[in-house]
Amino acid sequence: MQFQFADTEDFAPYTMSLPAGEPIPLVCDSPHSGAIYPQDFHSCLPISVLRSGEDAYVDELWHAIPTVGGSLLAANFPRSYIDPNREIDDVDLDMLAEPWTTRVYPTEKTRLGHGLIWKVARGQPMYDRKLEVAEVENRIATYHQPYHAELGRRMEQMVERFGGVWHLNLHSMPANSYEILEIDSDHPLADFVLGDRDGITCDPALVSTIEEFLVGRGYSVARNDPFKGVALIARLGRPEENRHSLQIEVNRTLYMNEETYEKSAGFNALQESLSLLAARVAEFVRGQI
Repeated sequence: MQFQFADTEDFAPYTMSLPAGEPIPLVCDSPHSGAIYPQDFHSCLPISVLRSGEDAYVDELWHAIPTVGGSLLAANFPRSYIDPNREIDDVDLDMLAEPWTTRVYPTEKTRLGHGLIWKVARGQPMYDRKLEVAEVENRIATYHQPYHAELGRRMEQMVERFGGVWHLNLHSMPANSYEILEIDSDHPLADFVLGDRDGITCDPALVSTIEEFLVGRGYSVARNDPFKGVALIARLGRPEENRHSLQIEVNRTLYMNEETYEKSAGFNALQESLSLLAARVAEFVRGQI
């Protein structure tokens, strides 16, 4: 998705691309590629900094998902406005001008300034004011919850029809991810990180299938280092119920300039690799049903 400011106060919170042919129980989502900035955002930061939160073009990189029988859901709103890969109680009370109405359970992401509502971007404060509770509640009701409802609805349809579902949660990661996460690492960031919360959200056979494919294409792959997966796969991945959920992170240096947000010369080659991977995942899923 190309960056834009919202022309009106209302726009669709997501885009759902359905299978072009016979569907399979493969449901993919890109919660952070949204690039339509709502009129009521009112951050004090320039757009050049706000855009650092985007998983820019991830929905485009995986555009082949519907052609192989899968569904692809993509957020239209930016994660720096409200993050659909966080639970609605992952709230930083210090950001609010008044008491929150329910209990909150802030996570490590909130401590880092990247909870449900971002507090910082590139180390800079997002707001020069406190947020009203009504503002946050509106973001939840208008953007966050509809996204979750659509993803849940599609996954339930697949379970009802096929008896199971395979979910890929699609992301990109900054080249300095270890620094952002305050992690000391003795090795560079991989090209891809596969996150299954240390083996509990997805059939390991699918994880191995994806890893082997990517390594065969010449990419470096890590598992759960440094990204294990957050709210979406934690909630949706229940292999004992034949519900499998895997987070896939791709290193942004493979396909874009992180300063200008422009696609790089590597974009087309990566998109081709991911289109072939989509076909390989579809083959795996068909073998399970």
